[in-house]
Amino acid sequence: MYRPRKSLGQNFLQDENILRKIIDYLHLQNGDAVVEIGPGQGALTKHLILQPVTLIGIDIDERAIALLRETIGEKAIFIQADVLDVDLKKLFDKCGKKLRIIGNIPYYLTSEILFWLFDARKYITDAVIMMQLEVARRLIAPPKNKEYGILSVFAQFYTECELLFKVSKNCFYPKPEVDSAVVHLNFKKTLPHVDEKMLRSVVRATFGKRRKTLRNGLKSLDYEDTVLDRLPFDLKKRPEELSVNEFVELTESIRKILYA
Repeated sequence: MYRPRKSLGQNFLQDENILRKIIDYLHLQNGDAVVEIGPGQGALTKHLILQPVTLIGIDIDERAIALLRETIGEKAIFIQADVLDVDLKKLFDKCGKKLRIIGNIPYYLTSEILFWLFDARKYITDAVIMMQLEVARRLIAPPKNKEYGILSVFAQFYTECELLFKVSKNCFYPKPEVDSAVVHLNFKKTLPHVDEKMLRSVVRATFGKRRKTLRNGLKSLDYEDTVLDRLPFDLKKRPEELSVNEFVELTESIRKILYA
């Protein structure tokens, strides 16, 4: 064993009941390709290797990789890397099937890891991940809710998202300052037709001016009034009032006006 590094956001889950509960929610099938983010000291890994799956663990900490290779051996493949630098397409190609993601992710990297998953959605079936409870609530928040924001829109655009259960901070070592939650992200097979790059720009720009109107946010993207005035939307609304589908419609309306 080794001491957790605060710089890596390491909080090791120690509650066996919670570990088994996570495995149960995965509903693993024979031959599944599972990628574990941040296996750490192997608390979850030791349960996963009992399943009839191909397991790949990714951890940036060389101490974790050394310990896992010593204790788990060839029952899993371990990669020492920053998870954000890992190409999930290559793992998909290696396994020959879509990936299932699992992990207790560092709080400070939650948004980055989520968008890393969204960008690789073609190669993923689903993800069961633990994160800060506050962030988990944002993922499932509906419009006109104070927790509804950028992560809400994209989690709900790319996935069917469900908060499975809460996890007390007392289940970890060292104990974090906040509680956690386990979330299931089931990636959608088909998405609405939209320019995704433009959608991201529109959502980020409008929520960047959260207390302002949609018009204020869109003007920060340098859209002229001649474009904005033609949009079939009430631009006096605030971004948190729009549903995911309305953001898609707004983006498509802008695209059609710009490139007609």
